[in-house]
Amino acid sequence: MSMRTLPLVFINLGGEMLYILDQRLQTQNTADDNTQKVMNDIIATMFSKAFMEELLKPQDLYSNRALRTVLTRLAHASIMRLNPASMDRLYELMVMAFKYQLLLCPRPRDLLIISYNHIDAIREFVRDTPSVLNQVDETHRKIIEVYTPLSDGEFQLLRQTLLIFLQDMHVRVSLFLKDKVQNPNGRFALSTTGPVPHGTEVPGLIRMFSGNGKEWKRWEFPTGGSYTSSIRVGSFERFGDRVSRIGTNMYSVTQPEETHTSKNYSQKANSEPNPLAKEELNLLARLLGGMKVQNRNTETGFRVNLFATDQEEEEDVQVNTELARIAGEFTGEPEQTESPEGPSNKGDDLLAMMDEL
Repeated sequence: MSMRTLPLVFINLGGEMLYILDQRLQTQNTADDNTQKVMNDIIATMFSKAFMEELLKPQDLYSNRALRTVLTRLAHASIMRLNPASMDRLYELMVMAFKYQLLLCPRPRDLLIISYNHIDAIREFVRDTPSVLNQVDETHRKIIEVYTPLSDGEFQLLRQTLLIFLQDMHVRVSLFLKDKVQNPNGRFALSTTGPVPHGTEVPGLIRMFSGNGKEWKRWEFPTGGSYTSSIRVGSFERFGDRVSRIGTNMYSVTQPEETHTSKNYSQKANSEPNPLAKEELNLLARLLGGMKVQNRNTETGFRVNLFATDQEEEEDVQVNTELARIAGEFTGEPEQTESPEGPSNKGDDLLAMMDEL
């Protein structure tokens, strides 16, 4: 198992979280100042120097429970609050999006391209806040410093470790189901069309060579797909054209014209937004109470209304509280209004750092 997986998991899942929260806050017509504050606070915590230094130390990948706890604390690093049910759905959307990106990854080293696409988008979120922008830039420099020297074999181990970590996650996402890249059982259906990875040839040809290295026979075979030559390689520098759109914001209303890296994936990111993306986020918004924002310190808090009326929301909370009480009577267990948090041992240091920020 690779000891360098945790930073990539955190940055990519954190990036997906920010995509979703930004879309929800804008959809709910939240005041621009509040939206920007939520994004700034979360990103400032996510990219704080001490936090990233701890994260970049070689270490085992956390369990799903521990990682979810750290990301829950990250989501609550601002004046915004998510109830447990909404956080569950948010985590599922983050994980399934990242899993799909890993499966689409043309080469193991392109894990960095996915991560850099997330970092580039995060940089745009805080482009008007120099102090936080500097934190993002500093983290990007450290990521380049740590991961650029790794060999292709080490990147293959990174990708394999991440896929093993996510292999039991089969949550159905309506956006993916609509685009027919996910089956009803929650497993992804990968396309057999599009460009091959950079540095490889289009499949379909077998060549035989003699002992002195001279080709003496060749024949073609059906590939079962429609492949094209590889596109140019994306930039692995701090700034540049990433070429691949994998890891960009699939909830964004507008996207620049892109180079296709996977036919099914890239078609989602054209100028016309996919209505199922909005519906998926609306589902997240409606789940058992939705998003609430509370006053932290002395600032004026705000509330994001996810139901038609506050009364409807309150009734929903009361119903779920009653269901929890009834379930407790059947199982003999005490009523619980929140899912237990706590990553056992892993993640305690990161959680403690978050508390201090």
